Amino acid sequence: MRGGLLAIAVAAAALIAAPPALAKDELVLAIQGEPAQGYDPTLGWGEYGHPLIQSTLLTRDADLATRPDLARSWTLSDDRLTWTVAIREDVRFSDGSRLTARDVAFTFRQAAGSGGIADLSVLQSAEARDDTTVVLRLKQPRVTFQESFFTLGIVPERGYGPDYARKPIGSGPYRLVRWLRGQQMVVEANDLYYGKAPPFRRLVFLFTGEDASYAAARAGQVDVVSVPASFAGNVRSGMTRVIARTVDNRGLMFPMKSGPAGNDVTADPAIRRAVNVALDRKLLVAQVAAGFATPATGPADGLPWSNPNAALPDADPAAAEALLDAAGWSKGSDGVRRKGALKAEFPLVYFSTDSTRQMLAIAVADQLRRIGIVAQPAGKSSEEVRRLMHSSVVLFGWGSHNPIEVYYLHHSSLSGSGFYNAGFYANGTVDAHLDRAQSAASLEESYAAWRAAAWDGTTGYGMRGDAAWAWLVNLDHVYLVRSCLDTGRRQIEPHGHGWPVTSNILDWRWTCS
Repeated sequence: MRGGLLAIAVAAAALIAAPPALAKDELVLAIQGEPAQGYDPTLGWGEYGHPLIQSTLLTRDADLATRPDLARSWTLSDDRLTWTVAIREDVRFSDGSRLTARDVAFTFRQAAGSGGIADLSVLQSAEARDDTTVVLRLKQPRVTFQESFFTLGIVPERGYGPDYARKPIGSGPYRLVRWLRGQQMVVEANDLYYGKAPPFRRLVFLFTGEDASYAAARAGQVDVVSVPASFAGNVRSGMTRVIARTVDNRGLMFPMKSGPAGNDVTADPAIRRAVNVALDRKLLVAQVAAGFATPATGPADGLPWSNPNAALPDADPAAAEALLDAAGWSKGSDGVRRKGALKAEFPLVYFSTDSTRQMLAIAVADQLRRIGIVAQPAGKSSEEVRRLMHSSVVLFGWGSHNPIEVYYLHHSSLSGSGFYNAGFYANGTVDAHLDRAQSAASLEESYAAWRAAAWDGTTGYGMRGDAAWAWLVNLDHVYLVRSCLDTGRRQIEPHGHGWPVTSNILDWRWTCS
C-alpha cells in the first residue's frame, strides 16, 4: 500500500512540477488534512484553520489579533443577544455572482441546521436587513459565537446544493479546479478575489500518507510537507524546517463518577492530583516527540484565556507519593497502591490508529507505575472509545483558537455529550465562571472569567483544583519547506485537522530568482 501511495505522489508531482523559472507560480503541498465531507464550510470545512476557497467575516494575524475580511464592522447588543454585521459591497463569488448579506444569513442558517463540526445551536435567527447588513440573533448570550466569524466560510445561497462539497463556489483567494478523493486537490487563483492577489497561481495538495509524503519531499517533488516528530530531524538539502507552536494538545481525561458507570479509582481527586504531580512532561516531550513539542498544563496553553497560575511546578514523584499516602492509598508488596479493597489501576484507552498517542500512553504508564499506579494502555477503535470513555481514562487530543472548547470540556451541562466532558466533570463554581465568560461583552472582556474557571485561587478545573484532566504535551506542527519559500510568521496553530499552515498563505513568497 505504501508503494502505491508513493507512486501516486511521485506521478502527481511529475505531472505538475513547474519548470525552472524566474518566478515560481505553483506550489505542491503534502500536508494531509483531506476533509472527509468535502469543502463545505457549513459541514465543518475550515473549522481548524481557514477555508481557503471561501471567505470569512473576520481573520486573525500571526499574533491572533482580529482583522476584518468580509465584515466592515460588527457590533454586539447590550443584552449580548444580537450581532449586527456590515459587509463589504465589492465581493463576488468565483462564478461572478455578487455576495450579499443574504448569502451570509443563509450560510449561518445552513450551518446551524447541518449538524456539522461548528456548533451554532445557539443561533435563533439569521436575516439580511439589506444587501450589506446581516443580523444574527442568539437564544442566549454566548461570546464564543463570534469565533464562527473567523472560521465559517460564506457560501452562495443560489449556488448551494447537494453537490456543493465537491464543487464549491466561494469568494476566497482560490477556486477549486479538481479533486480526486484520496489523491490530490488542485486550486487556482480566483481572479475575482477582492483582496490581495495570491502570490502563487496554482496550489496542488497531495493526499498521501506520512511515509509517501516524506519520500516525495526527499526526492524534491513537493514544496511543503508536514512531518511527524520521527521524521523532523532529517532535513533534505534545499529544504528548511519550519516549526509552528500549537495548542494541538494531548491529555488524559479522567472519569469523575464512581460506581459501575464510572471509575471508583479516578473519582478520587487524590489519584487525579497525584497523576498530575508525578508526570514528567518534559521527559514525554523528549521521549515521544523527539523534542518537537512543549509540556502541556491546560487545554489552551499560550492563548489569552489560559491561566498559567493553574499549572503546577515541575514533576515531583515524591510529592505525588506523599499525597497518595495521606489519602490512604498504601503500597502493597507488589508495589501497587490500594485503598481498602480498591486497587489503584485503570484502563488507559487511546485511538489505535494513532502511533503518537500509543507511545504517550506507554510512557505515561511507565511513569505512573513508579508511584504505585497501574495504567493499562489499550488501543481501541473510535466506536470502542465511545463505549468505554465514561469508565476509562482516555488519551484525547484537542486544541482550538476558540475558548468554547474549554466550555465544552468542563461545563456540567455538557456532561456525557459525545466526546465533550466525557468524564462527567461538575463544579458549580467553575460553571459560574464559564457562564460569566459567555455573557461578556467581547472575547477580550471574557478572558478573566475563563482564567478563573481553571483556577480562581480556591477551586477550578485545572491542576491546582479538581485536576479534571492530566494534560501531557502540545505537539509542534513541523513542516519541511523549500528553502526558497518564505511562509511568513506562524500563528500558534490549533489541532491539526484541516490546513492551519495555509492561514497566512497570501503572505507567502518565493525568494529565489
